[in-house]
Amino acid sequence: MERLACCEPAGVGLHMTHWSTRSLARAAQLRGIASTISHSTVALILRDAELQPHRWRYWKTPTPDDTFRAKAAKVLWCYENAHSLAERGEVVLCVDEKPNIQALERRCPSRSMKPGLIQHQEFEYVRHGTVNFLAKLVVHTGKMRGWCLEHNDSASLRAVLPQLLWEHRQARRIHLIWDAGSSHMAHPTRSFLSSYYPQVRVLFTPAHASWLDQAELLLRAFGARYLQRGDWASRSELIEHLNASWPEYNRLYAHPFTWSWTRTQMHRWVDRYQS
Repeated sequence: MERLACCEPAGVGLHMTHWSTRSLARAAQLRGIASTISHSTVALILRDAELQPHRWRYWKTPTPDDTFRAKAAKVLWCYENAHSLAERGEVVLCVDEKPNIQALERRCPSRSMKPGLIQHQEFEYVRHGTVNFLAKLVVHTGKMRGWCLEHNDSASLRAVLPQLLWEHRQARRIHLIWDAGSSHMAHPTRSFLSSYYPQVRVLFTPAHASWLDQAELLLRAFGARYLQRGDWASRSELIEHLNASWPEYNRLYAHPFTWSWTRTQMHRWVDRYQS
């Protein structure tokens, strides 16, 4: 049963894309592994073997070449030295967007949790447009600031960059980490930063490695607390909610992320991949 569960269904002549306990039980009987077996027994076998065919997760495959090594090393150096840089007047910032957040209003009010009953939320909803949310993370403090953008483009980004950087106007140097999104890579954005903010050192995460941007972790944590189960009657109501939520996040949850992947580990990983 364990070997069958680790085999793709296509490997035994089936066209289904993944296993369930019921399909595994049926396949085991058809292949003579067991004359009769219930799906609950299959579940027990898989649990003891720590196999979970019902679960899966997306992941991105970066290309660990010399370009990846060079870009990742610069980003990881900033994370490793964020506190010492802050002590000498330099700051490490991470920036990322959560685009197209839908302002959804449920057709019926949610039913509150009661003893023995979990909260119920109406499935059907009314759309009231979308909001693009930009978040900045100060790495050595873990504190954030957010902006709602009309569009996820260079013009909208450049409109808020002065506010984003104003808090750090006294810094000797600003290490700005973000991914290679079109609004970040756009010539007007790069020209704006080089012309008006020469103290800003821009660092791009490698291709398919936006997970190296700590602001992506921030948005995941922020969304879990402030966006899941949301119910908004208008786009403006969602914007008000977002503008009120990031200060509360700072007050209740903000802390520096524990980043354990070092440059040494990264170099070893790239060396293993290349060999």
